[in-house]
Amino acid sequence: MTTKRTNVKKERSPRPSRKGTVSETDSQPQPEAETKTPAVRGTDRYFQGVGRRKTAVARVKLFTRGDRTMTVNGRTVERYFPTPALRESAQAALMKMNVEEKFRLVAVIRGGGLSAQAEALRHETARALLQFNPDFRKRLKRAGYLTRDPRMVERKKPGKKKARRSPQWAKR
Repeated sequence: MTTKRTNVKKERSPRPSRKGTVSETDSQPQPEAETKTPAVRGTDRYFQGVGRRKTAVARVKLFTRGDRTMTVNGRTVERYFPTPALRESAQAALMKMNVEEKFRLVAVIRGGGLSAQAEALRHETARALLQFNPDFRKRLKRAGYLTRDPRMVERKKPGKKKARRSPQWAKR
């Protein structure tokens, strides 16, 4: 049994406007860029930003209300970062400004290893603290917490064993 196809014309959306012409959508006023103010979700007020190190990306929200805990990917900092050095690196920006007890921190970190994740968390926390108080900038900048570390793993090159390591040379 075969079905017969009928030619039904589909409604097409209007073509995009050509260069130099003004379409209806182009003439609508665009909203102005918002200034950085704390985001509000429900009744919670928080400051946020993104920090990076190598391939690790940290997104952190600093809440001004609630219990004063640090949560990373659903776990406490003590459980997520096993060594004291990593915990200290992750909390360095808060400790530098003496505001560890002022915020509830919720972080989502993806990629990289634990060391890069701890430094990405420190970088982002410093950025979020700037939104909270721009006067912190001088101290955080001097400590180096606002600078994105650009060092990345160098890619492997063809004909090499690693990025720069050549194969062993044989005389004969």
